[in-house]
Amino acid sequence: MLGHYTVEGGHVIGSSVSVPPAAVKDRLYLMNVSGFPEFRPIYDALSRMGFYNLNPDVIRELQSPDPGILLTRDGSNVASVLETLANRNPEVRARIEEYLSKIVPGVSGVDPITIGPKETLEFRQEVSGSRDPWRFIAANMSDGTLRTLGILIALFQTGGAEGKGVPFVGIEEPETALHPAAAGVLTDSLVDASEHTQVAVTSHSPELLSNEGIPDDAILAVVSQRGETKIGPLDPASRAVLRDHLFTAGDLLRMDQLRPDPKSTDIKPEQLVLFGSGED
Repeated sequence: MLGHYTVEGGHVIGSSVSVPPAAVKDRLYLMNVSGFPEFRPIYDALSRMGFYNLNPDVIRELQSPDPGILLTRDGSNVASVLETLANRNPEVRARIEEYLSKIVPGVSGVDPITIGPKETLEFRQEVSGSRDPWRFIAANMSDGTLRTLGILIALFQTGGAEGKGVPFVGIEEPETALHPAAAGVLTDSLVDASEHTQVAVTSHSPELLSNEGIPDDAILAVVSQRGETKIGPLDPASRAVLRDHLFTAGDLLRMDQLRPDPKSTDIKPEQLVLFGSGED
């Protein structure tokens, strides 16, 4: 079922809906029509996207419980999301713990726990000389450990009351606070997650890009020229180097040779007008 609508200046001037709901100048109209079946799929897809700049200090704090449907941008409901995952899909929870143990050696698992009216995380860590793992709450864990867990949950969260996947996950600099030696496993988790959701990351880390399994068409390069930021697919020279396995993308980044194709970036910037001119 196909649908369409056109809104200008806060007024609906065309719609496939016979009696369309009213529009408001400062709100996206998609929310107003999301109750109609022809518009609901795109509304669900956009509203379930997750974009992340995870904050270890926020993850350390005691958190208020919520439904745990979608991880918040900074990780402030990570305990609720992990609990939802554990109840809904134990296999995914086990995969998260497996990656966590490889990226942060010694950490064997993590559980959401309740402290009064709040929630937090309890980590199990192997300690030499102890038969059983020691347990530490999130407040006692390092930035790298907390960010790693947040990234893994962002990647593998199921999202939605029906267990539908999150269609797009964007993560800002996932390598922050991690030891460079862990970058390879982190890249593996990103590739693994990309089998069921679209994943985009921003990164300045050569280590993260040193995996030869990353195809050249999965990389967008960014440069700043004369105050103008340009982003696009790799230029032909970079593509050829990667396909011939002469260097990795990480090597090219170290040499400042990871550059976008000029043909793809020759576009004049233009400010989009989302809500009309603002004039009555």
